[in-house]
Amino acid sequence: MTAPPACTRLGAQCRGVRVTLRVGSLDEGEASLDHEATWLLGHTQNITFGDLWAGEGDLYVDARLHVPCRYLQENGDGARCTAHGFEGAAPPRARRVAQPRQLQRDWFVIVDRMRTATRQLAPASAAGRASLPILAQTGPNPCAGAPCRTADNTRGAACCRDLQVEIMCTRRQSRLEALVRSRRSPYLCKVTRDSDYSIEAELISACGYLEAGGVNCTLHGRVRADGRSAKPDLCFDWPPKDQGLHPGCVFAAKPGRAKK
Repeated sequence: MTAPPACTRLGAQCRGVRVTLRVGSLDEGEASLDHEATWLLGHTQNITFGDLWAGEGDLYVDARLHVPCRYLQENGDGARCTAHGFEGAAPPRARRVAQPRQLQRDWFVIVDRMRTATRQLAPASAAGRASLPILAQTGPNPCAGAPCRTADNTRGAACCRDLQVEIMCTRRQSRLEALVRSRRSPYLCKVTRDSDYSIEAELISACGYLEAGGVNCTLHGRVRADGRSAKPDLCFDWPPKDQGLHPGCVFAAKPGRAKK
């Protein structure tokens, strides 16, 4: 197991961690990065996003991951760090700033020209609104009522409630890496390092473009003023059969079903 971070007291790090997330390379072009950033900044359930900014050939966004430390043990108004033994008042929860992605009628907050912006998007067709949140398909949504679930056993729209992120963290930033690795699983887990400059992790943080109480995507079928799809391109990419599917996914191979 990874060593706990070298903390000296209970504090804000017990509730979450500030990071810089990489969106993508500027070489991908503005149009592609608009899709990547709209997708990433849509996952607002457990992430507070700051401003997008460019540097050293990449597009980044500063963020706070609202996932508590696994070593934080609370008892009423008190708390204890089970790693270091610190005790005291429970650290205050970070003030969450509202980050609505769906506004009134046909207005949404998306990323346009690599900046967050409020835009009016053409309404979806009746067929489009009934479509899958991921696949470009019309007709009844087979995901409605499906028993798919994320690792915290929350059912429904699992593919729209978790994501993988790239956190900028050099090998010399040992405390930041320890803080990330100490987050409570499964809300932040599967932390890996494949680069000298960043680590990757899996987060549970639902997309703000989901319809309330449903599994449909409110961007599905809508277009930007220039005709581009409002829904991010990567949301139309389905993973290879039987790979990366959540438990209970309606498209997973069932016992006795022949694989194609």
